[in-house]
Amino acid sequence: QAQVQESGGGLVQTGGSLRLSCTASGFTFADYAMGWFRQTPGQEREDVACINPRGDDTYYVDSVKGRFTISRDGATGTMYLQMNDLKLEDTATYYCAIGEFSPYYGCYGIQYWGQGTPVTISS
Repeated sequence: QAQVQESGGGLVQTGGSLRLSCTASGFTFADYAMGWFRQTPGQEREDVACINPRGDDTYYVDSVKGRFTISRDGATGTMYLQMNDLKLEDTATYYCAIGEFSPYYGCYGIQYWGQGTPVTISS
């Protein structure tokens, strides 16, 4: 049974940094793309960043380019999202997702979701 668990969310001021982690198990880690989605109440879930199975190609939504960095560690089955220069509009619940990769559209065909970790940016 696949298990996906996020950690690292919290409260930070604008301009600050956070690093989210996602640990995954119960499936072949190297076969899947991994990504981070975020969602605020009343809004659709948005693909923020995605990384391909080999870890050598990435996708970012325009609003986070240059500020967020996604990475993955095959040895530990962990994915990270380093978030720098955080803005008020980054406030959301962030979800780890396991699926397929497109360099143009990000992650799709999501097969597993984490439960989410809240990120709150304050002024």
